[in-house]
Amino acid sequence: MGSRFSLPHDPLGAFCRANHVALSGSGKGPLVGLTFAVKDLFHIRGHRTGFGHPDWLRTHPPEKRTALAVRRLLAAGADLAGRTHCDELCYSLTGENVHYGAPLNPSAPGRIPGGSSNGSAAAVAGGLVDFALGSDCGGSVRIPASYCGILGMRPSWGRVPLEHAVPFGPSFDVAGWFARDAAVLEKVGRVLLADRKAAATPKRLLVARDAFAMVDGAVARALAPALDWLNKVIGPPEEVEVAPEGLVSWFEAFRTLQAAEVWASVGGWVRQVKPTLGPGVKERIAWAAKVTPRMVAQANRQRSKVRTRLQQLMAPEDVLCLPTSPRVAPPLGTPLDKIEISYRKEAMCLLSIAGLAGLPQLSLPMGRIDGLPIGLSIIGKSGADTMLLSIALRIAADCATASRSRALLASSAGEAWPQHASRYAARA
Repeated sequence: MGSRFSLPHDPLGAFCRANHVALSGSGKGPLVGLTFAVKDLFHIRGHRTGFGHPDWLRTHPPEKRTALAVRRLLAAGADLAGRTHCDELCYSLTGENVHYGAPLNPSAPGRIPGGSSNGSAAAVAGGLVDFALGSDCGGSVRIPASYCGILGMRPSWGRVPLEHAVPFGPSFDVAGWFARDAAVLEKVGRVLLADRKAAATPKRLLVARDAFAMVDGAVARALAPALDWLNKVIGPPEEVEVAPEGLVSWFEAFRTLQAAEVWASVGGWVRQVKPTLGPGVKERIAWAAKVTPRMVAQANRQRSKVRTRLQQLMAPEDVLCLPTSPRVAPPLGTPLDKIEISYRKEAMCLLSIAGLAGLPQLSLPMGRIDGLPIGLSIIGKSGADTMLLSIALRIAADCATASRSRALLASSAGEAWPQHASRYAARA
């Protein structure tokens, strides 16, 4: 594996320039011929990691090891095209970094790409790379996938190694990935998960009634055809209530625990360096510094109840379905009180389900509202990662068959990902 030094073609502003690095893959393996990008929190030996902030880049030395997840991809034959931008300290869901700007969202021009894995999502959506590595603590793969109209996988907690990456919220952090192509998503997943076993067959489709009740009617209508596709693949849906005590209480527990872990990870650096922090991130960091042990203990009790509830609700071959996001990508420059307070809270009520329980979640780009993408998510039990990936492959294959018979998905909301699945399935 060798180094290459020229920056890739980047009309979207997705790639880092100050600490650019590109590497050739092994030349053999299942990912030969594919290119990928890496979010700027994964370490590359001999190079500095930026973590979305110029002061972090300035105050940290070159790394001594390359992240194991990156090494697996290179060993499988994929070529690393470069690092991608992330939100500062990865503590946001917008993609608007006050220091580096926001990458363009190719699927929703004039709107945010989502964060914190914004550069990785934009690079995939814009066709700059075949797939990209991101991270997901609170939703940093799932939200950009939904906003940019691509596939985004958050694996089970602990299934993909995070050695030699910047820690953020360690009990929530996972290494996730994006792709436009269901077959590529699955191949990358097999490499990262180091899992060659046959995927389990899903047996029951659960629809999260309380999650759908939290979103606008236009979102539910846009995702209705996608539910029909899942019905074909899995079986008739069964409505369930995920959180009897309310998803807002789940969000509050997640928010508290994440903040405590973030402060433990970066608080010492913040106090020492006193970096300039942008809107939203500044306020969250300040609040994180004030989280008390009593607050953490109470939130941990709630997390224990959440895990018990989901353990009882879902069997090993069950699939829980819900909207990935409450809305399509907001416009760039949306006022802070909306995007960082109300919009973030609404999104986190949905995102905290998988986060609190460490469950795998796959966002499928299966809906559109006024031409803008919005994702439908499927969640499995812990360890059911390949089952979720197989569902995406099955939808792609079924849509390829439907395309050949001219029985394409028709939706007044506009085109959705499965309509393009025939060209994906052909590469599988």
